[in-house]
Amino acid sequence: MSKWYEEELEPGLRAQYGLKKILHSGQSKFQTVDIVDLEPFGRTLLVDGLIQSSQIDEYVYHEALVHPALLSHPCPKSVFIGGGGEGSTAREVLRHATVERCLMVDIDEDVVKFCRENLPENAAAWTDPRFELVIADAKATLENSPTNFDVIIMDLDDPLEGGPCYQLYSVEFYQTVKRKLNPGGIFITQSGQAGITRHHLVWSPVYSTLKQVFPAVKAYTQAVYSFLDEWGWNIASTDESISPLLLSPEEVDKRIAARIKGEMKFLDGESYTGLYCLSKKHRQTLAAETAVLSIEKGTFAVMHSQGLCVAEAGSAEVS
Repeated sequence: MSKWYEEELEPGLRAQYGLKKILHSGQSKFQTVDIVDLEPFGRTLLVDGLIQSSQIDEYVYHEALVHPALLSHPCPKSVFIGGGGEGSTAREVLRHATVERCLMVDIDEDVVKFCRENLPENAAAWTDPRFELVIADAKATLENSPTNFDVIIMDLDDPLEGGPCYQLYSVEFYQTVKRKLNPGGIFITQSGQAGITRHHLVWSPVYSTLKQVFPAVKAYTQAVYSFLDEWGWNIASTDESISPLLLSPEEVDKRIAARIKGEMKFLDGESYTGLYCLSKKHRQTLAAETAVLSIEKGTFAVMHSQGLCVAEAGSAEVS
């Protein structure tokens, strides 16, 4: 391997991966976008130098993001996706037979274009007649939507320092989300790293913030190989009687069989239950968390920006 991609996972911790090929590298209006083939992960999307998804295991992240919300809902017909430019979140939503409308709003047209051209596994989603794509600000689009939704999914970048997404991790935005959900509606958001050393940065503050708005909130995690860490999500409902924890493994398997087209690669009744089995440390952090993320108060959860480096093999200088 003559070239390596280097990613700073957290201060003091970096990883290198063999770089086979650069398929695209460019700068959009908002961020750098790279699509590369990495030796361990296959075709991989990088945004601002950070791995967003890879072919080897993107299904783990996207099944864990999408299906707990849609399976918990009695009959999800309308779904709003904020972000999700690569198309994988829409792909998973559109596997549900009950879904009649899937609206995806992403601010970066270049990301959508590059992913559409380079990620063939999502080709069917782009042409599904139930799918609508809007290139715009997800926050403004949701606020101004004339209709409400059964499920709202936020598949956003992490709230990086200086990045565009931090306002979408706030109590003010979550109040908008609640207003835009139909009765019994469900909201789910990716919530950043959730490993034993990083889960307090974004994951637990988002949980605490959502609890200020919704009567039912649950945080969960799952290890994602290409992220080299556990990842975190938070799910919330406008109705306490609709909770992912109320579903038994048998009921999850029953709903998957009845609703979802094709075979799931990661999620079934047993693994669904496992998502919510948190470590003692994670549970203690959630119980003690008091942060409320707010635009008005200027309280944010941000992660340090990391960077991309491509170095020649044998080079002593890699950053």
